[in-house]
Amino acid sequence: MTDVVAVEQVSDDIVREALALIEEAARVDGQPAVSEQGRLQLRGGPREGVTHFLVRSGGALVGYGQLEDVDPVEAPAGEFVVHPAHRGQGFGRALGQALLATSGRRLRVWAHGGHAAARHLTQSLGMTLFRELRHMRMPLSVDALPEARYPDDVEVRTFVPGKDDAAWLAANAAAFAHHPEQGALTQRDLDARKEEPWFDPAGFFLAERRGELVGFHWTKVHEAERLGEVYVVGVVPDAQGGGLGKALTLTGLRHLATDRHVQNAMLYVDADNTAAVGVYERLGFRIYEVDLMYRTET
Repeated sequence: MTDVVAVEQVSDDIVREALALIEEAARVDGQPAVSEQGRLQLRGGPREGVTHFLVRSGGALVGYGQLEDVDPVEAPAGEFVVHPAHRGQGFGRALGQALLATSGRRLRVWAHGGHAAARHLTQSLGMTLFRELRHMRMPLSVDALPEARYPDDVEVRTFVPGKDDAAWLAANAAAFAHHPEQGALTQRDLDARKEEPWFDPAGFFLAERRGELVGFHWTKVHEAERLGEVYVVGVVPDAQGGGLGKALTLTGLRHLATDRHVQNAMLYVDADNTAAVGVYERLGFRIYEVDLMYRTET
């Protein structure tokens, strides 16, 4: 029987082991099985509502899982990964069962990349598909991008760390009030991202109307791949429906192409967000792969 150890705090040594495991699995699978938020929570010290799950074999860490139980409405969200050299030995099932038990069998879990083995495992644990997150990409060419057009009363500038934190967090929460991950970001989450080597305020655009923040586009560059990302685009509810999201998207894409000199862009968008999917498809984005989320029946 595989022993799974659940802890609320992990040592620096375990953090290094777990990150190395995640990186090796990503090298084999094509993408990380633990999200950016999960990796930040792994190495960012203890967080209320976050539990880490560890599986060892012969002293080596062969499996890692994480459960985040902070949403007052949604079921706890989990992610887990097994080292490629130790798959097919029941470690993944043990991690999944531990997440189920700890969550009281009220669980949402990601299968990043939608790989067949991950789909099979989640289904065998009695979970059903309920969310599809699309990873889309497009080639970048400034000549092919339309100019961004804003209403006359909207001004666009870049983010000032420290000065704009509170306003952005409030606007982000309003824009993503029904989004279980993005809308719940805190100052600690923002600070963790500002400390990442990829953070560049020159690529973080804010749209203001009469001094009030009404929309934003935060871009990101994956240096290893020289790949730009539409990291997050948001518009507060009162300003939605007027083309502000499209204009902000174009501003960020033109920045990535002209200032950062990347030739391809990516983004993530929920499949059921048909308005956003339509905007991105008309700009030239196409599906690259999908992440699937499964949940227990409630």
